[in-house]
Amino acid sequence: MTATEKPLVEDALTPPPTTARRRPELAVRRARAARLFIAPNLLAVAVFLLFPVGFSLYLSFHEWDLFGPLRFIGLRNFRRLLTADPLFAIALRNTIVFTLGTVLPTVAIGLAVAGALNRRIKGISVFRAVMFLPLAVSSVVMAVIWRFVFDTNNGLLNIVLGWAGLGPVPWLVDPGWAIVSVCLVSTWKSVPFATVVLLAAMQGVPEDLYDAAKIDGAGGLRRFVSVTVPMIRGALSFVLVISIINAVQAFDQIYVLTGGHGGPETGTYVFGIMIFQNAFAFGDAGYASAVAWLIFVVLLALTAAQLWFTRKNPAED
Repeated sequence: MTATEKPLVEDALTPPPTTARRRPELAVRRARAARLFIAPNLLAVAVFLLFPVGFSLYLSFHEWDLFGPLRFIGLRNFRRLLTADPLFAIALRNTIVFTLGTVLPTVAIGLAVAGALNRRIKGISVFRAVMFLPLAVSSVVMAVIWRFVFDTNNGLLNIVLGWAGLGPVPWLVDPGWAIVSVCLVSTWKSVPFATVVLLAAMQGVPEDLYDAAKIDGAGGLRRFVSVTVPMIRGALSFVLVISIINAVQAFDQIYVLTGGHGGPETGTYVFGIMIFQNAFAFGDAGYASAVAWLIFVVLLALTAAQLWFTRKNPAED
């Protein structure tokens, strides 16, 4: 190639000036269009999420009855919560019982059901659809239906127990049975979600691992424990965290089942009921915000500990 030919080649490879100018202009127009489409979602997040969260934190340091002016009181709400409110200990105890009575059965049943549905059996899709039906039911509607089921005199559950020769159980009348009842309902509602997540994770496990386990003589249960569970450890951790968060924040189904007061007596008086009563029944929104932020800190610590444990002990390859 001669010296006179080299500029001609460079000119051929260089885009025209008009094209070079259009590229930045096109990128700017696309960025503006993207911001325009994102703006409504960002506005909704700011109005309905960021502002309420920030205002509740601000409110936790004040005394407010929802109508009058705010009065700054510093950490008094938190000191009252931790040292002077006997209902806090009751709410803490009931929340722990409810969380354990909901999360453990949810994870265990969800894991078992997902393992049963993760099979190539004729008609298995029908069973999967039936299993996932509770996800389509509103929590309030579900709680109303279960309230009729738990009715002491005419409830379906006590009628079935009567056929078996067992006496009527005071499901929502006795404090001890009431917490059991709300745990049963919450578990029934939560198992389908856990099953969906765990089933999706199971379907991603390579078949080669199962074949190798079969060659080594491992049975079905052994393959499930030694292959399936370690391979879906991330999904199990996710289900566990989400289940704990939902249990600690539970409110709607307990409110409907118990009539909104956490009864009978204080048998189902959990943190969700405590926040609702202080904010809207007693007119103490600042104290209710302090309770909510204490729950947030506890959940944040539990979630961080769970994620740290999962990363520190990863599944074996």
